[in-house]
Amino acid sequence: MNSAPALTRQHILDLLENVKDPEVPVISVRELGVLRDVEMSDGKVFVTITPTYTGCPAMDTMREDIVKELHNAGIMDVEVKQILSPSWTTDWISDAGKAKLKAYGIAPPEKTADIRALKGELPVVPCPQCGSKDTVMVSAFGSTACKALWKCNTCLEPFDQFKCL
Repeated sequence: MNSAPALTRQHILDLLENVKDPEVPVISVRELGVLRDVEMSDGKVFVTITPTYTGCPAMDTMREDIVKELHNAGIMDVEVKQILSPSWTTDWISDAGKAKLKAYGIAPPEKTADIRALKGELPVVPCPQCGSKDTVMVSAFGSTACKALWKCNTCLEPFDQFKCL
């Protein structure tokens, strides 16, 4: 006779690794840093998420996918709340998430503080395809508002870069 796994915070976190960013399906909401907290009280699961930026259109889908994942695991009493403070930062993307972004062809944020921005200069963004640092920003907005569009002058491939926030 199989028994269901104990309802622990770690079990919930493990389940939520299956919930992917709908705009970048190789990275989970946990790896992206959107998943901020999981709490349990009297059999109810409370999940807290933070959008990558205010008005992110993927948040409704993420919320629905979190509820669906937990319901599919037999956890029916779920509440997902969205908080805006503290604001999401690319520092919250895990190292595993950054590696997955790069393998997917999106330049992950290297760091949030870059003195070049204060001088009106562009950051150096290595190409996720070939690793060249001879790249140029084509547009401040890429496939989504949280990404910029870049082009590599070495391999000539375009690529998105997660903006440092």
